[in-house]
Amino acid sequence: MTRLSPFAPSYTLHAPHDHSTAVLFASPHSGRDYPDSFQARSVLDLPRLRSSEDAYVDRFVQSAPDHGAMAITARYPRAYVDLNRDETELDPAVIDDVVPRAISGRIAAGLGVIPRVVSGGRAIYSGKITRAEAEDRLVNIWRPYHHEVRRQMERLHRRFGQAILVDMHSMPSEALEAFGAHKPDIVLGDRHGGAASARITQQLEQIFTQAGLSVRLNSPFAGAYIAQHYGRPMAGHHVVQVEINRALYLTEGVVAPGPNFDSFAALMDQAVAQIVDVGRRADQRLAAE
Repeated sequence: MTRLSPFAPSYTLHAPHDHSTAVLFASPHSGRDYPDSFQARSVLDLPRLRSSEDAYVDRFVQSAPDHGAMAITARYPRAYVDLNRDETELDPAVIDDVVPRAISGRIAAGLGVIPRVVSGGRAIYSGKITRAEAEDRLVNIWRPYHHEVRRQMERLHRRFGQAILVDMHSMPSEALEAFGAHKPDIVLGDRHGGAASARITQQLEQIFTQAGLSVRLNSPFAGAYIAQHYGRPMAGHHVVQVEINRALYLTEGVVAPGPNFDSFAALMDQAVAQIVDVGRRADQRLAAE
């Protein structure tokens, strides 16, 4: 596993030779480049730090350029800086010199933009980090990633008249215990229509359902900062958050690809190809046929 010293590029762009769709794939939580300095500061070992990753979800979107779409994948881990939080969501319990103000539920849970805990509520640090260190992460990681997402969304909108961000995540199977034997394979979040048109969300639901996966909408995950910030369906900017049940492809306890990883990756490649088609104009689809 690569261990970076701050600050290498915060994301990787996977660009198609022939860009033919309004769809942009993103994976903000699958970064697994852990700086040595971060590991030294943490009281957790690497496997426990990795428990917050959307592990290997980036592999499910790397084929997007083969189908004509762009993908952007994070390099740094969520435990280091959370790209699906507002940069103002600073936790005074883990960052020095932060003036306490209205504390959101996410911050109270230790899940601000600089997380205090990983999965299971396990503390990352024994004390606090400096405000300067937190700002460095925002300036060098958070802001470049979001600058690129915004740039690509605007570029797609100019070219195709719309932009569709498919924001890929994974969910621990234990988070789905309340569903009993009816745990969903996929949860699509469009903030109850606030982040994407119903037409686009329904098309994604149909794609995953036809692939043999069970799908729920907006429960228990409706979309966080990225969906809220970039989703403006009335203006032609759509965001759908896709949460994948990790039990489908991951050995969760050791954060490693499970025995079904390759077959599930093949299924996801087919789904990615169909999602790409959602963002093509009718004349492009006819030409492709």
